[in-house]
Amino acid sequence: MSLWNSFKIAFSMFSKIPMPQAEWTKDNMKYMFCFFPFIGTVIAGLTLLAAYACRRFGFDRNFEAVILVLIPVLVTGGIHVDGLLDTADAMSSWQDRKRRLEILKDSNAGAFAVITACVYFLAWYGAYSQMEDHFSAICVMGAGFMVSRCFSALGVILIPKAREDGTVAEFSRKAEDKTVRNVLIIYLILLLALMIWIHPVLGVSAFVCGGLIFAYYRHMAMKYFGGTTGDLAGFFLCICEAAMALVLAVISNFIGV
Repeated sequence: MSLWNSFKIAFSMFSKIPMPQAEWTKDNMKYMFCFFPFIGTVIAGLTLLAAYACRRFGFDRNFEAVILVLIPVLVTGGIHVDGLLDTADAMSSWQDRKRRLEILKDSNAGAFAVITACVYFLAWYGAYSQMEDHFSAICVMGAGFMVSRCFSALGVILIPKAREDGTVAEFSRKAEDKTVRNVLIIYLILLLALMIWIHPVLGVSAFVCGGLIFAYYRHMAMKYFGGTTGDLAGFFLCICEAAMALVLAVISNFIGV
């Protein structure tokens, strides 16, 4: 029952998929991050289904790219994009650490958030347009949606918290750290094997890209914010996925998959 409740809470918090209600108690939330990557599984399944359907029924590649870009936003409700945009405003302010943390909590979108949103979705659109002829790259990207969430959850557990009263700090306190960490590492190993099986070059390239972005995220969070927050975790997830998509688009063009 505890595992089932953790599953429901993970999907209720990080997706728009309807879930039965569960009490947000420590016992029910301690394995929540073990199920966070499975939201990526849903996104991957819908992405592959949409890509196949567009090819099957002869839709234009531009239309397909738009559909694929929208799927993660529709599944998650844009919760991670919100973190990306808040972080863009905070980082572009060039203020001290305290002021950056205040900007993260500000619900108003600044000019840099709008610019970042445009660049972010254009990058996704370009990447999917390029991958349209390379279905293996889209399959690897499907696994990438789970990889990014594994790394993001590991960040919540392993990176110090910028605010002790924040959502991430609360989630971390209620998580069974050692068990969740080990499960997420096992997920990452299995996902790496899956990505290599789909296509060795593309799989390794995307996974390494995700790992490098995670290292940058930890450095950036500690240097500029003194730790991570919910917004920074969302920032990482968005940047990680977009970077993997761009790497797959570029490499698939040269290896001709």
